[in-house]
Amino acid sequence: MPAGSALVFMKRIDTHQHFWQLSRGDYSWLANAEEPDRLAPIRRDFMPEDLFDQLSQHGVEKTILIQATDTVAETNFLLNLASQHDWIAGVVGWVDMQNPNSCTQLEVWARHPKFKGIRPMLQDIAEIDWIARAPHDDVVRTLVRLGLCFEALVLPQHLAPLLRFVERWPELSVVIDHAAKPQMAKGWAAEWAHAWRAGMQELSQMPNIYCKLSGLLTETGVGAHSQGDFQESTHRIEPAWEDLLTWFGTDRILWGSDWPVLELAADYTKWIAMTERLLKGLSQVEQTKIWYDNASTFYQLTR
Repeated sequence: MPAGSALVFMKRIDTHQHFWQLSRGDYSWLANAEEPDRLAPIRRDFMPEDLFDQLSQHGVEKTILIQATDTVAETNFLLNLASQHDWIAGVVGWVDMQNPNSCTQLEVWARHPKFKGIRPMLQDIAEIDWIARAPHDDVVRTLVRLGLCFEALVLPQHLAPLLRFVERWPELSVVIDHAAKPQMAKGWAAEWAHAWRAGMQELSQMPNIYCKLSGLLTETGVGAHSQGDFQESTHRIEPAWEDLLTWFGTDRILWGSDWPVLELAADYTKWIAMTERLLKGLSQVEQTKIWYDNASTFYQLTR
């Protein structure tokens, strides 16, 4: 397990990181011909040896490994990695939620102590209301019965359908990835902002809904490569952070890096520093909840 630096005063769990191996051949989004230049920095293999030193440097004791493509084979690949590394504390995979046969696959994976739940790639599904109407009831019931979580990879326009889904399944543990990707690069006067604020505020009223403080840096449109960029990115994120803190409080926010997608905007160290700046007004107990305790509770890491 990564040892914390002497300069780190609290332990951390990274609730959102990825590994991929391009030769596996199922990462179609990385081969996106519409964004060849933007994705170029992360169009290579990223494996545990690429992340371990950064975890050690920043006192990150555990991580949650999140699916990066919509195949059963990739989830098996991730579970195999988790079996080889103690610091990978959990895996969130993928199944076809429309297929009742997925219940059998969930039963098999649930025997692995590090399998924690599933994530459909909602942001890439053309039908905005897919989550409210398409999943098979038996699949969702199986998630609930097995104590598995549901990760919502959504954009602001998906929040209203997501609300209908979670209202129907109040016993399902749900976390909103990347705070539903507020499109800060477009400015807070743009159309997305009303849908984001209204949707997130409504969802936050449900006690089974958590939210990840992750993926926000890539939504600012600035990055944090220079000191000036760092300050501008922090300035753009602050309104979203203040809203999230008001709505979800310090008991239902989880910290994550979204590494290596993070590398499109900055490195691991700068996102840690930016998070520390955002959290500086909180007490040490409150900060520890966001860095560590909430993740341990949500993913049942002490089970």
